[in-house]
Amino acid sequence: MSPSLCHIPFLLLLLLHVVIARPLFPLPSKTSNEDKKPIQTFRPYNIAHRGSNGEIPEETTAAYLRAIEEGADFIETDILASKDGALICFHDVTLDELTDVSSRKEFANRRRTYEVEWLNVTGWFVVDFTLEELKTLKLKQRYPFRDQQYNGKYSIITFEEFISIALDASRTVGIYPEIKDPVHINKHVKWADGKTFEDKFVDTLLKYGYKGQYMSENWLKQPLFIQSFAPSSLVHVSKLTDSPKIFLIDDFTIRTQDTNQSYWEITSDDYLAYISNYVVGLGPWKDTIVPVANNYLMAPSDLVARAHAHNLQVHPYTYRNENQFLHFNFHQDPYAEYNFWINTVGVDGLFTDFTGSVHQYQELTSPHPKDATANNLLAKIAQMIAAYEGL
Repeated sequence: MSPSLCHIPFLLLLLLHVVIARPLFPLPSKTSNEDKKPIQTFRPYNIAHRGSNGEIPEETTAAYLRAIEEGADFIETDILASKDGALICFHDVTLDELTDVSSRKEFANRRRTYEVEWLNVTGWFVVDFTLEELKTLKLKQRYPFRDQQYNGKYSIITFEEFISIALDASRTVGIYPEIKDPVHINKHVKWADGKTFEDKFVDTLLKYGYKGQYMSENWLKQPLFIQSFAPSSLVHVSKLTDSPKIFLIDDFTIRTQDTNQSYWEITSDDYLAYISNYVVGLGPWKDTIVPVANNYLMAPSDLVARAHAHNLQVHPYTYRNENQFLHFNFHQDPYAEYNFWINTVGVDGLFTDFTGSVHQYQELTSPHPKDATANNLLAKIAQMIAAYEGL
């Protein structure tokens, strides 16, 4: 698909994706990005969590296109593997909640129970479906209080299709893929060449030119963060690529899926010193950085300060605009939440379901240095007009 599609209005792209049968981006672009606007690196990263999924069903082409249009620095995805070894973009190991699989009679006998992250889980598992079968399923919005009009209009996309969305953007857009549930995937999916899920994941990135340490020339051309909750996977892929990696950290009660370590073990100073040999940052759930009681924030922990002391960035998840997710301290104002986390806590990036809101906030509070002079001039003119009108 031609990169010029990125200049077509967003609503027309949505219409095209609904009407045409083939994927919107069948192959990643091979065009040069030398003339593209570079990614910003002077303020915390705006990370589109599964795309702009506050508006459109998560991990769909449309959600990623919308996030890019809204100003995302990075588009984020979760990578799983199909029964036949294809890498796809999907968050849950089961298909139950986000697809129409339960209504498909031909798949009625595929329901299984597997152990996933120390728990028995029952459902229709991604690993029991071929890519061709997965492509027939239709996706829907996760939360009932979000816009339901796009339910049933989009299909699961592959890792390569996801990459193409970023490469075909009219400006430099980074990707932030997760090695999702590698213990589960490696147990149920086998590749003929004997490679692991992590190997296939890195092979795909290298195939399309993603390489280079953080802030290197190669990285700035094709920005990438590799993320995972599994520390052993991050250590393994460090042997395969020098691209920057982020160690994700779950709730206080959740142990690591591969090494069976507690939250307190993996956030100790000794462990941060160890993992800093392999990663450039942490991705913690934000309520573990600033604990919550009765929906009010408590005193912040020292995790961000200690991570920074180990030269680790901190990219917490997930920032959502709805009142169901905003703590009472923010008075139903997502801008107040962004201000607290960026200026008080001092994080280096934010995973958000509402890319446009984060972008608008940052443009108001920390515009690009090249735009600062114009913004300051406009502000001064506004002040002069207000002063004149007050005479």
